[in-house]
Amino acid sequence: MKKNGFGSRFFMVLVFLFLYAPIFVLIVFSFNATKSRSVWAGFSLQWYVKLFSDATIMDALRTTLLVSAVASVIACIAGTAAAIGISAMRRRSRNIVMSVNNIPLTNADIVTGVSLSLLFVLAINIFNQTLGTRWELGFWTLLIAHVTFDIPYVILSVLPRIRQLDPNIYEAAEDLGATGPVAFRRVILPDLMPGIVNGLLVAFTMSIDDFVISYFTAGSKVSTLAMEVYAMARRKISPEINAISTLLFASVLVLLVFINIRQSRQDRLANREKSVVSIQK
Repeated sequence: MKKNGFGSRFFMVLVFLFLYAPIFVLIVFSFNATKSRSVWAGFSLQWYVKLFSDATIMDALRTTLLVSAVASVIACIAGTAAAIGISAMRRRSRNIVMSVNNIPLTNADIVTGVSLSLLFVLAINIFNQTLGTRWELGFWTLLIAHVTFDIPYVILSVLPRIRQLDPNIYEAAEDLGATGPVAFRRVILPDLMPGIVNGLLVAFTMSIDDFVISYFTAGSKVSTLAMEVYAMARRKISPEINAISTLLFASVLVLLVFINIRQSRQDRLANREKSVVSIQK
């Protein structure tokens, strides 16, 4: 048993080493004093200074943060409403809808990106010919694409919280004199808030880290941070790429750690509440 336990832990260490060793090397050489990718010449922050003085990178960063923030908020509102509607369906209908909801999660990003690109081009051509406008792929198509693939994550985050609610709590609030909107805002929404916040954070993380779907839906005049990294890598491997990749990795890692810590705390609180209720019974 001990040998098996040691072998499992050793294999797990090898797996994580295989996954994260390249990222660790990238992070180390983002602080290298020279452009060399193999020789360490001393610690320096010059590549981060050059990175933040690059106007193109700063524009891409602002676009990425704006799209991620707006898309996650819109997806949070739409996903929460959809989760409430799905929870009220019959079991068979709910299973069908959830299967459809899970398609964007299991579908390849390139398929989603190409499909949305074709849809946007078709819609833009129809509107331009009908209304005489000059719309094209850009910020708004990028935003719609991010909202599209963010919504399923919000639904999956909110639905478990809805299942934990007492099914009679809404009607009880109405019996006590609360109107429908007031009962939802003061009774239902506070209980759903942990799941809503988790969905918001997951949606923001997925948006800030996306490249493939953004590449097909952003057009030629808008660029996100991931797209800019790809463009820089195609021209020449620069230490600035190491710096910007390090910042992206650190941002996503912090968000994921925060989400996991928050979720574990919520699970502990839920278990405590269940134990208290069981003791009282």
